[in-house]
Amino acid sequence: MLQRYWFGDLDEQGCRGAGTDPAALAKRAATLRTGMESYIPIEWETARDCGVVRDREEYIDLLRAVCTTLARKKIAIAYQSRDVELLQMVRMLDELDNVINLLSERAAEWYQVTNPAFSRKYRYLPAKKMPGIIKRGARGGLADVADEIDRLAGVRSRLMREVSARADEVMPNVSALIGGLVAARLLSRAGGLSTLARMPGSTIQVLGSEQALFSHLRGGTPPPKHGIIFQHRRVHNAPREVRGRVARVLAAKLAIAARLDYYRGVLVPEFLDDAQKRIDEAGVVA
Repeated sequence: MLQRYWFGDLDEQGCRGAGTDPAALAKRAATLRTGMESYIPIEWETARDCGVVRDREEYIDLLRAVCTTLARKKIAIAYQSRDVELLQMVRMLDELDNVINLLSERAAEWYQVTNPAFSRKYRYLPAKKMPGIIKRGARGGLADVADEIDRLAGVRSRLMREVSARADEVMPNVSALIGGLVAARLLSRAGGLSTLARMPGSTIQVLGSEQALFSHLRGGTPPPKHGIIFQHRRVHNAPREVRGRVARVLAAKLAIAARLDYYRGVLVPEFLDDAQKRIDEAGVVA
């Protein structure tokens, strides 16, 4: 019976080596499909008998080179996926949020030192107005920091628009249901479109509420009814008594939408019309 291995073919007549070129061997290894019922474990001596290597050290070196070549090829293919750039864009947006919030907090605390009257009202100010107020009353380095916060806020706004537009391209059906930004955040939390497409609706419903879920499992607190999808108006604007039901129906439709986006990649109007109708029905208070 013929046994095919990454370094050659073995049968009753002997072993025929496949050469020592790592790229060729990697291409060969990628095509091998062996069922466990017919698989026979090998020793490095078999590769030596095929004339591929002379000793165990050469066998290990060649195997390492083949595995490295396969890994590089798979990484290159992974980075060609449509959702890879979107993942990085969302993560950059999150980092910008963290940086802007941290700088704004530090700038406010610094400004309080030079203007004590500011301390009574700064905590009630909208975050967007604070850098402008600080910039008008600050001097030197603090004014420069306030300018930088303003600049970063502009970068964040532009990146948000790019993320939303990119999400509409990568996951059109999910974006049509919950909007590009929320769709992109779901994708980021899941780790990719293929992972999101494999998730059931119950997982998508609580995606992003892991801390509350662990607290429920450990301490018996009420289970979370929604995670990231709470950011969508259909959920957070729903009456409290039906909010959980709306989140459940929306998550179920998002699971289908993610599969459509992964396997088709185009809008499916008939699905979206039915999904919107079901979500509307779920939001009706009995």
